[in-house]
Amino acid sequence: MLIVTHDTIRNPSVLKVRQLPRKFFGRATVWPRGMGPGLFLRIIVEFQILRYFLTLTPLVVVALIWNGAALPLSQAPVLMLILIWWLETRVLRVPASRRARLIDPAAADRGLDALRAQARAALTRIAAHRGLKQGELHLVIEQSDLWTASPLTYVSVQWDKGPEVLSLTPTEMQILRDGLFQGDLSERRLQRINQSQNQFLRDITFDARGVSAHARLAAALG
Repeated sequence: MLIVTHDTIRNPSVLKVRQLPRKFFGRATVWPRGMGPGLFLRIIVEFQILRYFLTLTPLVVVALIWNGAALPLSQAPVLMLILIWWLETRVLRVPASRRARLIDPAAADRGLDALRAQARAALTRIAAHRGLKQGELHLVIEQSDLWTASPLTYVSVQWDKGPEVLSLTPTEMQILRDGLFQGDLSERRLQRINQSQNQFLRDITFDARGVSAHARLAAALG
């Protein structure tokens, strides 16, 4: 899980918002601060043009080794398209015919109920921590649609006043780390649910007017 906010990424310009929820995958590349080689490679996998290049690399190697195959391969764009289609729809993503078998619908509903409960609890604490009394907070949880790769999850808190992606404090980021993906709900399980429903962005909202006096007192004492 990567919390997307001004202090966690190298290119905060991608946080500019025109409408909510702000979507990142397919729109902008998020470059985290202090990322290791594993996370760097995982983000690189999201670049479609690089995936196409790697898919066609075996054909290039064959053409270089066996000169006689170079001309036929260069005149076989259909083969190249088939390879790309196979990788993108059968290897990296779940075919539509298999989605329903990924997870039981009742289990998926329970997972999404847990996600909504955990997200609203975190938003309540963040709203209380900021002393917000109006406006609607959005906890946006977005995952990559690539199935065979490890889950890549972007979490951001967005506010309709602006609108904007909030610049979170260390305390608020810790609230998200502690509050999300608890119990049976993990990033991998959410990935399975999202793949089964072909929906990769979850937007949970919370009206700041709903913060209880108890939550505000707890935030003040904390």
